[in-house]
Amino acid sequence: VQLQASGGGLAQAGGSLNLSCQARGSRFGINNMAWHRQAPGSQRELVAGISSGGDTNYTDSVKGRFTISRDNTGNTINLQMSTLKPEDTAVYYCNAEFRRFPRDPAGYAAWGQGTLVTVSS
Repeated sequence: VQLQASGGGLAQAGGSLNLSCQARGSRFGINNMAWHRQAPGSQRELVAGISSGGDTNYTDSVKGRFTISRDNTGNTINLQMSTLKPEDTAVYYCNAEFRRFPRDPAGYAAWGQGTLVTVSS
């Protein structure tokens, strides 16, 4: 199983960036997918998540600014980030729960490589 993240880079405060993450190697589908981030000196935190059914959740600090979406195949998620703030600067990681067998309620958690987002003030 593999997760390939893309996007990120440098943006000015108030600007926008988009992250994408594609999952490969799924035999039985994927349950939840999510974006996490880790700023220097901080613990990794959940930013936004989306279930296989399309239910979403966000950490409070990004609500109204970030939007997570998932394509029809269920294997790719995007994170549209707008009204960026310097405190959004972090390495962003995508995460997915690959089903180990049909209707696996838990799945095997896999992580993509991080992609750096830097927001300048």
